Amino acid sequence: MISAREVELRAGARLLLDAATFQVAAGDKIGLVGRNGAGKTTLARVLAGEGQPAAGEVQIGGSVGYLPQDTRVGDLDGLAMDRVLSARGLDSLLAGMRQAEIHMSDSDPAKRDAAVRRYGNLEERLSVLGGYAAESEAASLAASLGLPAKTLTQPLRTLSGGQRRRIELARILFGGSDTLLLDEPTNHLDADSVSWLRDHLRAFRGGLVVISHDTGLLEAVVNRVLHLDADRSTLDVYSLGWKAYLEQRETDARRRRRERLNAERQATALQSQADKMRAKATKAKAAQNMQRRAERLLAGVSADRAPDRVARLRFPEPAHCGKTPLTAQGLSKSYGSLEVFTDVDVAVDRGARVVVLGLNGAGKTTLLRLLASLEEPDTGEVVPGHGLRLGYYAQEHETLDTERTVLENMRSAAPDLAESEHRRILGSFLFPGDDVAKPVRVLSGGEKTRLALALLVVSGANVLLLDEPTNNLDPGSRAEILSALRRYQGAIVLVTHDEGAVDALQPERVVLLPDGVEDAWSAELADLVALA
Repeated sequence: MISAREVELRAGARLLLDAATFQVAAGDKIGLVGRNGAGKTTLARVLAGEGQPAAGEVQIGGSVGYLPQDTRVGDLDGLAMDRVLSARGLDSLLAGMRQAEIHMSDSDPAKRDAAVRRYGNLEERLSVLGGYAAESEAASLAASLGLPAKTLTQPLRTLSGGQRRRIELARILFGGSDTLLLDEPTNHLDADSVSWLRDHLRAFRGGLVVISHDTGLLEAVVNRVLHLDADRSTLDVYSLGWKAYLEQRETDARRRRRERLNAERQATALQSQADKMRAKATKAKAAQNMQRRAERLLAGVSADRAPDRVARLRFPEPAHCGKTPLTAQGLSKSYGSLEVFTDVDVAVDRGARVVVLGLNGAGKTTLLRLLASLEEPDTGEVVPGHGLRLGYYAQEHETLDTERTVLENMRSAAPDLAESEHRRILGSFLFPGDDVAKPVRVLSGGEKTRLALALLVVSGANVLLLDEPTNNLDPGSRAEILSALRRYQGAIVLVTHDEGAVDALQPERVVLLPDGVEDAWSAELADLVALA
């Protein structure tokens, strides 16, 4: 169980949450909601014990499994299966057994005998901990999340961002923790995996806190909602399912508006009477008391809820370029013995709309990184055309400098712009005032997405390479992004699981991986988007 008492959260000087008290008990399925930047990810880190509140205390009873938005953790040279098994400490035993196996063929009899004994001891400990059955369980979890068996035998560095995230989710679920804290767990999952996850979480008997923009998941799973209100810096607790919460929240908002209007009417009357009484010296004290009563009335009610802000995205006119600004010929890529794809050709014409489709691990992210010249192909070449200006959005946000501030990243991306223009653009992406001084490492996934998109806006690119650009966005910001992409006059190469993003793009061509087949887009291919 997790118990939070009088918890206060801050981002620099800004108050995110004031004196919140609540608990997460076994059987609680809690949806933690609020607009982007409200502090949901910060609260989740504190509940997981990975951060400290500005005030108050959090007591954690039992084990906690925490899935952060940024899952670039673990030994990149380690195997994916070992990463999953590490949730129960089994990875070190298996690694020791593999080392012992190597030394069992040593020419020195003493070393060989020592390795045999070590292997036997480790195998016995593994058996006591249910190791072999655990491997089967881990493989089953991974398969349910859309990871084929061969993926588990690969080093983490060879996996795509989507596969790495699935490995981390499988690890958290495999760990058997008493409480789960999951931040956007459906990112990068296909439709079948999302359906399985809903059923799994619904059957989970421990405590659960989930942050998600997937309303289908929230509706299917949660029985309580914590709404982090960014305007009031409060945490509203609703012991209701998702649909009932939405209705009750709207009822509460209407009630607060009525209370505010009534208080304003009474306060206006009191202030008017006080103004009249001040004219008489004998009634000055009574006038002062009336003024105080009016101020107390207004202080005792909540302000009207401000409408949720959304990022305002407007791509400028793309820089002039030739007829075919980007071409790739005969691209092949392997990681060790793992062949990702072979002999792929891509031609991106001026203003083209191209979607890249393929199952997780088919090489979609790898292809974009090759086109962006962030990796070298094993064979083939990427040929920039006349006037090419490339903009790349990375799903793992690795193009952002996490040790620098929001404003410093913007300065690097657009050194010729004045600081006032930097701040204006960042403000339109919901980084007002002192928020531009935040280090990128402390931003939530949604905030990193907005910053990465802001940097694209100032790039003047005529070809955009976009890898899952709508992940982590609230519905309002997502709609704004899709509207901007629809209006953008440059070329776009898009990788996404978001069917709405493909609808907005209205693609002309598709590249199917790993075969590398390039063809005209057809409506029949739309069904593959969620599955991919």
